[in-house]
Amino acid sequence: MFAAEAYNVEQGVTNEGFPFERANPGDGGLPAQCLFNSTTEDGVGVDDPGDVARFAAFMRLLAPPTPSTSSPGGTRSIQRGADLFRSVGCALCHTPALATSPSTFATARRTRALSDLLLHDMGPALADGISQGAASGSEFRTAPLWGLGQRIFFLHDGRSSDLVETIQWHGGPGSEARSVIGRFFGLSEQEKQQLLNFLRSL
Repeated sequence: MFAAEAYNVEQGVTNEGFPFERANPGDGGLPAQCLFNSTTEDGVGVDDPGDVARFAAFMRLLAPPTPSTSSPGGTRSIQRGADLFRSVGCALCHTPALATSPSTFATARRTRALSDLLLHDMGPALADGISQGAASGSEFRTAPLWGLGQRIFFLHDGRSSDLVETIQWHGGPGSEARSVIGRFFGLSEQEKQQLLNFLRSL
């Protein structure tokens, strides 16, 4: 389902799961000269599972980012940061590991995405006003933190390029993370840096 929707929404390719174009000529979404197919652009044949099935298999078997054990700050700093990450409460939502459904692939039986994959109310400061499914405009699925060390922008809308500022955004009024963020800012400067080193090692 995820692959099918992404193929349609991000690439504009209709498929069996999402057979309709995202916009129609004349509604302001696309120019009238755009061509629209009456049948799906990606289909399943007798000997062809289709692109959506290939995308799903690719995502299922894609290896997660490999965290660094020594950079930045050294191994001891990163380990201490991981301990602080748990002790202040970040790991309550950014869960270090989750068991997955049964799989024939041993590497897919556990995920270390650092997310509980659940919705949390982050309060009006982070709210984007967009309701999707059961999520209100201030509720967000916990973002996986794997690969965070390679990211330049943070939060759902990329509003921050600074990790401390990003953490601070989590602590606004009405946010479920408010008390956790308070504990982070109660750490010593050295401890805060160790926690940041852990995050940047991911």
